[in-house]
Order: sequence, then C-alpha cells, then structure tokens
Amino acid sequence: MIRERTLGYFVLFGLEKSIQAWVRFVDFAYNPHLAGSVYPRKFDYGGMYQAIKNLREKGYIELAKNDEGKILMKLTSKGKKEIEIHNILKDKKWDNKWRVVVFDIPEKHKKLRHALRWKLREWEFIPWQKSVWVSKKDIVKPLRDFIKEVGLSQWVKVLLAEDLRL
Repeated sequence: MIRERTLGYFVLFGLEKSIQAWVRFVDFAYNPHLAGSVYPRKFDYGGMYQAIKNLREKGYIELAKNDEGKILMKLTSKGKKEIEIHNILKDKKWDNKWRVVVFDIPEKHKKLRHALRWKLREWEFIPWQKSVWVSKKDIVKPLRDFIKEVGLSQWVKVLLAEDLRL
C-alpha cells in the first residue's frame, strides 16, 4: 500500500483527479495543483521520476510516448483499486455492519494463510481468533477480489453481519 504524504501517493492520487485520461508528465510536474492536489514540499523532479518509476514497476500506472515524443501517464486498473481501498480505509463513517472473515487454510498452504493475515492487518481488520477477523470498514469487494485472485475461495468465507452480540 502506498504511504501517505510521499511522492508516489501524490502522483497516484493526482492522476486519479486528472479525469483518468493520459496526462503529459511535464504538465503534471509543472502544474500539480491542476491535478487536484498540492504537494506540500518543495518540488523534487528527481524524486518525482523515481516515484513514477516505482509506481510503474508496481503496476499502478502506465507510461507511453505520444507522436511528439512526450511522456504520458495513466492509471491502471490496479492503481484505481489502490485508490479505492485507500479511500475506504480513510472513511470514518460506520454503516453499523461488521465484516467477518473466517478461514481454515490447510497447513501445506501456510504461505497463503500468512499472506491473507498480512492483507487483513493492512486493511485494518482485528483478529478475534487466529482464523476469525473483523472490521467496520466496507472493504468486502476488494477483499473478495483478493481472495479469488490468490486462490483462497475454497477456504475463506467473508460475512457481512449487523449484530455480533451473544
């Protein structure tokens, strides 16, 4: 997950505000306020190039050149998902529903189990037991997508509950 207040965060969320079309790098670098965000520090072009390189390597943005040889950037679907998850986690409102994840992953797939736990921690789930985690955040869709993507569907159940009292 991209840390807040970094150049990578700035580029990713700036591109999201730029109508999700191809944006010239030079336009973005010289006019970051037009992308919907103002970077709080003195602008560092070397750092900007490095942040863009890192985002491209992680698959969050695409780079291309136009006919004039100018560099263009665009958010990928993975970048859009990252922004969606970040916005969900940032939201302070609670809809009075609990998201409960219950899993029983065999020992021979313990790396997948550790990956799931790591993702649940990252997405602010709280462990009730080793294999039961809960959250107030409405992150069910990205979580189910992650579970399918990793191949855990047969061992993991995601429940949406309104009342968890005994």
